[in-house]
Amino acid sequence: MGSYVNQEYFDPFFGNFEKHIPLSDVEKRIISENLKCMDVPKNTLVLSQGSKVNTIFYVVSGALRAYHLNEKGKESTVMFAIRDWWITDMNGFTHQDLAQVSLETLEDSKLVGLGYEVLESLLRELPRLERFFRILFQRAYIREQSRLLRQLSMDVAKRYRAFVERYPNIVAAVSQKQMASYLGVTPEFLSQVKNK
Repeated sequence: MGSYVNQEYFDPFFGNFEKHIPLSDVEKRIISENLKCMDVPKNTLVLSQGSKVNTIFYVVSGALRAYHLNEKGKESTVMFAIRDWWITDMNGFTHQDLAQVSLETLEDSKLVGLGYEVLESLLRELPRLERFFRILFQRAYIREQSRLLRQLSMDVAKRYRAFVERYPNIVAAVSQKQMASYLGVTPEFLSQVKNK
């Protein structure tokens, strides 16, 4: 994973910010000096469960998934992230604790990493970033609450169809096994659902 300055990373990264807050050229320069740009091959762990969480990742291109491995070795996919999304182990990042999930690239991916200490420093230096990250975290919370409510109120077939309709790019990037673990079913059961 190399670290280098490249507009190919910064244009979409700052475009994501500017959906919610305007940034001056000076602010962009300050932020860009503190970013880590990465080309990450497919099937690479960028965060391992049990390790300290130091980075939040912005996905320039590619796809990632967050998954948890229980003590019996059962894998559960918690979330996916595609182009123009952010991903980390939020609890571990916020509390500077150990990761409860691993983050794995599903495709060759271009990522921008923002370290915890760097982010804290930027939030002090550029207070308007607080608004951006508040919006980002609120949207993540709403998305997860909606997902939980769908799990409680819909059967697997409806949840799968709703996911396919809403996130076709993710469906194209993930295996049936990974999709099944996200939905909480076996790959065989998901296959039956898809064939109905």
